[in-house]
Formats: sequence, C-alpha cells, structure tokens
Amino acid sequence: MTDTHCPYCSLQCGMTLLRRGRSVLEVAAREFPVNEGALCRKGWTSTGLRGSRERLTTPLVRSRETGEWSVLTWDEALDLVASRLAALREEHGADANAVFGGGGLTNEKAYQLGKFARVALGTSRIDYNGRWCMSSAATAANQAFGLDRGLPFPLADVEQAEVVVLVGSNLAETMPPAARHLDRLRARGGRVVVVDPRRTPTADHADVFLQPVPGTDLALALGLLHLVDASGAVDESYVATRTTGFDAVRSTAAAWWPERVERITGVAAADLRSLATVLTSSKRVVVLTARGAEQHADGTATVLAWIDLALALGLPGRPYAGYGCLTGQGNGQGGREHGQKADQLPGYRMIDDPDARAHVASVWGVPPESLPGKGLSAYELLSAIGTPLGPRSLLVFGSNPVVSAPNATAVASRLRALDLLVVCDLVMSETAALADVVLPVTQWAEETGTMTNLEGRVVLRQQAVTPPAGVRSDLEVIAALAVRLGAASTWSTDPEEVFAELGLASAGGRADYAGITYARIREEDGVFWPCPSPSHPGTPRMFALSFPTTDGRARFVPVSYDGPAEPLDGTFDVHLTTGRVLAQYQSGAQTRRIRDLPDDGPFVELHPLLAVRLGARDGEPVTVTTRRGSLTAPARVVGTIRPDTVFVPFHWVGANRLTSDALDPSSRMPEFKVCACAVTVPALVGAR
Repeated sequence: MTDTHCPYCSLQCGMTLLRRGRSVLEVAAREFPVNEGALCRKGWTSTGLRGSRERLTTPLVRSRETGEWSVLTWDEALDLVASRLAALREEHGADANAVFGGGGLTNEKAYQLGKFARVALGTSRIDYNGRWCMSSAATAANQAFGLDRGLPFPLADVEQAEVVVLVGSNLAETMPPAARHLDRLRARGGRVVVVDPRRTPTADHADVFLQPVPGTDLALALGLLHLVDASGAVDESYVATRTTGFDAVRSTAAAWWPERVERITGVAAADLRSLATVLTSSKRVVVLTARGAEQHADGTATVLAWIDLALALGLPGRPYAGYGCLTGQGNGQGGREHGQKADQLPGYRMIDDPDARAHVASVWGVPPESLPGKGLSAYELLSAIGTPLGPRSLLVFGSNPVVSAPNATAVASRLRALDLLVVCDLVMSETAALADVVLPVTQWAEETGTMTNLEGRVVLRQQAVTPPAGVRSDLEVIAALAVRLGAASTWSTDPEEVFAELGLASAGGRADYAGITYARIREEDGVFWPCPSPSHPGTPRMFALSFPTTDGRARFVPVSYDGPAEPLDGTFDVHLTTGRVLAQYQSGAQTRRIRDLPDDGPFVELHPLLAVRLGARDGEPVTVTTRRGSLTAPARVVGTIRPDTVFVPFHWVGANRLTSDALDPSSRMPEFKVCACAVTVPALVGAR
C-alpha cells in the first residue's frame, strides 16, 4: 500500500495504490485536503497503462531511409545521442541543441532538465509546454503582485467566499473534485459566476452565467471596473495604502460603459450591471481565471484587467477573497519555477539577473559566466527549427507538441527538419513517431518525486511498483547523457538528493523551497512555498500584510482591448475555440490508451441555429477550416454554445492544426482559444 497522488491535473489529488498479486495495481481513495477522498474517472483509472501492449520498454532508433525502427541497448542509444549532440555543438555552437520539457514532469526532473540544458549542453534553448498553459496568468501576476503562485490561498478557502467568479474555467470537467467547493459555497448562501462562450457543466453550478464572444473577456473586465468605479464602490482606503497606479487604470476604464461592452462582448448591459451589483455588495469575492481567459494574444492584458478589478475591490490579501489562477497541468506551477522556462533559473530567479546567476552557479559548481542567457519561448523555439541559426537537435521530455502545439502541421514539419529528434516517453506518441531515437522512461507509479499543485502545495508522489525491465527514469537518462558529454557539476539519479539540491538552488528566490524536505511533506500533507527554512511553517496564504514588490504594494496595470489577432471576415465567419473534455487529458498520449476511459474521438460542437444554416445534422460530419488547415469530425448540435462559435476538443490530432500561433507579446502564449474559421458540410452529406 502506497500513498501517492494522481498523475493528471494540478489538483494532485491524494490516492492510495494497492498491490493485488504480482502485477495488478488498484486505486483506493485517500483523505487529502485537496480532494478529501474523491477522484474523477481519470484518477480512478490512472493505473490503466500498467502492462499495456503499447508501453515502450526498450530504446529504439529509426532509419531515415526506410522509416523502420530498430532496437538498441541503453548504452548504444545513449552513446549515439551523446555523440550526435557533441558533434552538433562542435560544428554549429551550443545553441544548435535544444530541450523541450513538460508541465507534467516532477520538480526534480524539471530542475535537472534546466541544469542539463545550461551546464551539460550550454544551450539557452530550453522551454516547455507549460508556456502554453498559464504563462499569461504568471506574467500578469508577476507584474501586479511581484509573484506568481497560481492560488495564493488553499483551494478550500473558495467555499468560504461570498462570490466566486470563474473566467474561462470548466472546473467541473477539468478537475471535478474541486467542483464540490462551489456546491458548498452555494449551500452556505454564496453565489457562483461563470464566464464562458460555452454553457459547460461548470455553469450548472452557477447562479450567474455570462456567455461572451470568444476573446472578449478583457472588455468584459474593463466594463465591470467602469461600473464599480461609477457606483463609488472602489475600496479607496485599500487602493491608497496597498496599491499604486490606479489613476491610469481608472482613466482607461472610464471609456468602457456597459452599452459599449455589450456591442463587443454580446453580454447584455443589464447583465453586466447586475453582476457589478453582486460584486460591489460582497466583501469576500474570489476571481479565478483559467485557460479560456489566458490562451489569447492579449492573455496577459486580459488577466491584468481582472486583477485590476480585484484590486479596485480591495480583494487580494483579504481572508477568503482575492485573485487566483487555476493551473492546468499536474506540475504546471513547479515546472516553471525551477528552470524549464527560457528566461528562468531555479527558485523563480530570472536568468538575466547577475545575482541569480551567481547563486545558482555556486550551487552547480560552475562559473556564472558559463551559463547561457535568455532563450526562446516554446513556440518560438519550435518555429526556429529549420532556419539558418535555429536548433538542429531537440530533446523532448514529457511533451507531445505534434498534438498540443498551435498550428501543429507546421510544427510537425519543422520537427522533421531536425538533424536529431530524441523523445523520452512511455508510449509511441505522435511526436515520438517522428523521432530518430525514442527512450522508454518510467511513469508516475514507478518513480518518486515531488509536484507543486495549483495552491503552491508541494506534494510527494511515491514509487509503488518496480518499472518494467528495460525502462529508466528521466533522471537516469539526464545523468547518463551529462556524464557522456563530460559535463561539470554532479548528476544524481536519486530524487531526494536532487530535491535537496533544488532547495539550495531556490534558497532566497521568490519560489523558495529551502525548508521543504520529503519528511516534512509526508508529515504535513504537503508544504506550501515559500518555505525558506526548516523551522518555517510554509505559506498557505499570501499578501495579507504586503506584496513582494520593492515597496510592498500591488501594481495596477492599465491595459487596452484590441480584440483577437484573427477577426472574422466574409470567408472565415465563425469563431473557433478549443478545450478539454471530462474523459481525456492534454494530448491524450496516456488517457487515449486507457481502455476504461471513453474515447469518442474529435467532434465539432455547434449551435442549432448554425447547424440549420449549414444544413448540418447531429452525428454527421462537418468540416472546420482555418487559414492553417482543416478538420472533419462528427457534429454535436447543442444549445449550450454561442451561435457564432464552434468548439473542438484538443486531445486528438487535428484540432491544433487549426489554431492560431499568434503570440502574447509578454508571455509568448499562443492564441489557442479563438481564431476565425469556416464551417461546411462535406459534399457527400450535403447532397443527400
């Protein structure tokens, strides 16, 4: 019996794994603060890849001439990869080699991967798929609060609020155990507000549902701030003593009267006024944003607009109130704190800060000047492949960009242009299928490591079973390659030793783990960072007294609304938005292979009015076309989506062939959540 955590979303629900016989591994409920014994269907079936025929158990190399795969020993595979990396570095420079990580990697792997890129390869070119998850919210929080932690309070605080506003979150499907907090809030007399272009199951938990045009959440927030200010409900004392910059924001909001907002968002002015009254008549309000608000070319500005509203109401730092971001991936928080992002070093230190470089270099035992500078963000890194100065090799850990990247057809083409593509994975994912070398690695139940959930709570996943013969951990792969490349520093394969080193590297940083140990995590149901010393209790709630800025005040940041990067026109006259569904997770590399999870494949959700205009029928194919590609899938005709919008889930190949690669100027987040499309009925169906 092993206490551990679910391998999927950022809730990191507690669970217990039970051995039945020699090979069967069962999931049992466990009391843990985040989920209180509850799990979603993905959690209950999370051991489904154990013993799968699709599990990789030996290194493979692909012939570029024939496309056929051959089996290698581990030494042969590692020698091949290391020699190719060394040759490319020698011929083209250190930045010829690149690394692409994942938000599902443990803290130890994320830390060691960032170290490997900068010390063993000497490359600046490392980033990860978390750039596509919540980087806009992270950028906005850093600008406004001086710190990015998804939720600056425990998730359970939500149910003690009077009002919770969910912007672009389908909480009931993406992290179902969390939805109980909404039900408890309502049982206490509180109200839930959901803002989404689709009426999702989360809206069934809501008292107020607003359905704006995709990509207009920023205008909606500005309109609410206008009404808060016009009604005299700004918390002037809080603004004066705990913030700076409100005058510029107030001036911007003055131009966003309700009728103007209605013309842009489609939300009735009366509904906007009603919501403003709800907000201004409550003291304990929590505003939560998620991917629906953040995955836009103006995602950072959108989040800042909602933060500005929260600050004007005096919420951040108040008990059972404030702003938070619902992190998506399992280690989306920890994954970006310790070195996978192109601009960051461990502890959320910035790589262009001389003091940060000196501190981390001292832990690694290398000269500060040997560390490379800031690299390219995730999509820019992939886009640079095939250009004269772009990467010539790519090592991929815990990611499947052929499915998950925007404009995915172009990404797949670029990956084929590499001199060397190495993928570490459990199964032959769509990205692994393009690789030159595939290295089989352990999955969550076969290894130990820490994760940092959406609350900033560091939890411990513990090994429950022995990996299959022939499989190695990512830490072993990284260490073996580092040694073969003659890298300086030490390269432990023991996760507890790596975590201790991570604590040293993070010490004094914004995300300080120095006081966290495996023993403390086991004893305390996880430890909240920052936790700078063994005697420190951790920090479940932040901002009560001050913000981690130079003057201790939060920053109002004025923003402007410019609309989506790709507006509708006469050819592409419908909005396309994408998202997740209950049974699948991310690119589906794991969940699509679990027999007990329904896999209906992609579909196109559209409103009956649009279906009538097109002549589309429920269950029959429709084709969605954007400037980047087309997808044909069965129609789902529902009354829960806007008539001017279609929805496609992104778990299957095809959806992200359609999405826009326009990038947020600050976070470099692609605009996954809205682009212009045309919807048609294939000729065969239309002729019937």
